[in-house]
Amino acid sequence: MSAGRSLDGPSLSWNGLRLLTLLVYVFMFAPIIVVVLLAFNSARTGAFPMEGLSLQWFGQLFQNASIIDAFQTSIILAVSSSFLATLIGVMAAIALIRYSFKGKAVINNLLSLPLLMPEVVLGVALLMFLKFLQQPRSFLLLLLGHTVLSLPYVVLVVQARLVGLRQHYEEAAMSLGANRLQTFFDVTLPLISPAIVGGFLFAATLSFDNITATLFWKKPGIETVPTKIFAMLRTSISPEINALGAVMIVITILLPLVGGYVVRRLTRGR
Repeated sequence: MSAGRSLDGPSLSWNGLRLLTLLVYVFMFAPIIVVVLLAFNSARTGAFPMEGLSLQWFGQLFQNASIIDAFQTSIILAVSSSFLATLIGVMAAIALIRYSFKGKAVINNLLSLPLLMPEVVLGVALLMFLKFLQQPRSFLLLLLGHTVLSLPYVVLVVQARLVGLRQHYEEAAMSLGANRLQTFFDVTLPLISPAIVGGFLFAATLSFDNITATLFWKKPGIETVPTKIFAMLRTSISPEINALGAVMIVITILLPLVGGYVVRRLTRGR
């Protein structure tokens, strides 16, 4: 009897843990599935029960000039901020891993602050700082803010790659007559390229999805896709919002998947 109880106990606990995990996943992904399903609803109510399947809302979505402008702004902002974050992040990661200097620990902690600080606090702080300098809100401020938000992620990804990369390759190149610049472009850069690509795509995804800080930094008249969805939700939940949400979900999922695939291919190649 006691042996049966001892065997049933762990089994029941494991089944309970499985059920709890399943409920958590349902709670997380059910709203996403609902949005995608309603994007294909032929009815204009944008709610259940669905009356049929249709692609008309996607057609209307891309005929909306304001939504197209929001997509263009989001893409330009994501690419620009990711490029700047990657450029600065690669240099910062190399300096923090390969060199020793005064204030290294302080700089490393400062680079990690955007990860620890809530976006609302960071958004208000940067906005107040620009107001203190008497600078109006602009696209440049938005670009600067998104770069600051993305920079720590690029630094961490590149640092992880550099830590696992032995310096023997660089030392061997320099012993054969290459200077530091040649060693970087011919040896270090190709070896850390998977981390650079991964960091860039990660930063682009974060920038494309950001809404909290963007609401503080954007000037009137500039809309990104997340802020456009937020503005549309103020009036009503239309099928176009569901279609736009479905497009955002696809982009957000595809970017990390493509990034992971590219990183794996580059890592195998190296």
